[in-house]
Amino acid sequence: MSKETFKRFVRSHPSLVSYVNTGDTTWQKLYEMYDLYGENNSIWNSYFNNKQATNDTLRQVNSTGVSSQATIGDTSLKDIFNMIKSMDLDTVKKGVDGLQKAVLLLQDFTATKKQEQYQARPLYKHLED
Repeated sequence: MSKETFKRFVRSHPSLVSYVNTGDTTWQKLYEMYDLYGENNSIWNSYFNNKQATNDTLRQVNSTGVSSQATIGDTSLKDIFNMIKSMDLDTVKKGVDGLQKAVLLLQDFTATKKQEQYQARPLYKHLED
């Protein structure tokens, strides 16, 4: 199963996004389940039958007047840790390595190397002086 078919599957079942956003599961686990069981397995029933709970949560958020779009000030420490847990560290490492190479390249271009000027020794000076 390819990533593209998994993406289409998730787009057709948007309730899966809420499970990842709440920290109940990760994209990696969902993809592994999709890869092992496919689209039409009974394992997905537990995710799709809880739409009522998801709708209740959305109603609570909207009734309290909180916007459905979170801002940086609204993010809690738990949300930040969940985001960090769900990151693919290999991708982050590749990005940081690429950024580091770009910074080193810019430093090479902008660095002014001091060249020591050759100064000839005076003719009248001897080595022992």
